[in-house]
Amino acid sequence: MLPDIDSLALFVRAAELRSLTKAAEASHIGLAAASRRIALLEHRFKTALFERSPRGVELTPSGASLLPHAKALLVEINQMQTEMRDHADGSKGALRILANTSVMTESLPDDLASFSRLNPDVRLVVEERWSNEIVRSLLAAEGDVGVIVEGSRTDGLDTFPYSTDRLAVVMRSDHPLVGVESPQFAEVLDDDFIALESNSSMMRLLAEQAVIGGKTLKLRVQVRSFEAVCRMVQAGLGTGLLPYQAAIALAEGKGLVVRPFADEWALRRMLVCVLKGRTANTSLAKLVSHLISRPRAEA
Repeated sequence: MLPDIDSLALFVRAAELRSLTKAAEASHIGLAAASRRIALLEHRFKTALFERSPRGVELTPSGASLLPHAKALLVEINQMQTEMRDHADGSKGALRILANTSVMTESLPDDLASFSRLNPDVRLVVEERWSNEIVRSLLAAEGDVGVIVEGSRTDGLDTFPYSTDRLAVVMRSDHPLVGVESPQFAEVLDDDFIALESNSSMMRLLAEQAVIGGKTLKLRVQVRSFEAVCRMVQAGLGTGLLPYQAAIALAEGKGLVVRPFADEWALRRMLVCVLKGRTANTSLAKLVSHLISRPRAEA
């Protein structure tokens, strides 16, 4: 009997996350049910796939051999389901785009809109996620194309330059640095900050740079959206940290001042990424080509 697709998807998630508990949560099933699925896989293949420890799970040599086959099969299944769904609803193709928050509030919506006008038969499904989640989802065949911040591990993916942005400080008009056009990050490190949740790539970068500067970020409020950061700054709860272009758009009409950081590391590069070999798909190749060829100003 062949292994079922859900069990293989669970196996891939557990291998990527190195945790059966996290894989079970991501698959929306209980840990006991996840353990039974993995045990059935091991019984069918007559070999152990994971070595278990209090720290999580690690692939055995057998599991490492199975992983690329399981990923390839999931990619094929995903493509099959997409094509059949599109035949059912009358469209000729569909692509699932996973994008980080920065590009969702900057250039990506316009780029996708222009692609849709040129390719009306291709349906686009867009979902906002953190960059590290996007990489895991692409490797698990849960998306077709991702847009991430450079710096995430991209083993198994083809990557292409997309755009840049620069991190910035968001202040009320009475802040002492309002008159400085491009402050250094070190100049605001004594402030109370309003920022995103700590699992975002932007917050990891800022925390690392604060440590390099000999200090730690004083995070007063952490939220999930750029809009919420600006609202909290407007209320006087602290200083905001956001990408410049998104902050400029959101700060308009709120009486806030946005200043880009002068630090070299504050310039971030965005990448379009797909699973290796996937650009053979005609619609996907068209989308990738469209995104990476769009003219845009350097941040």
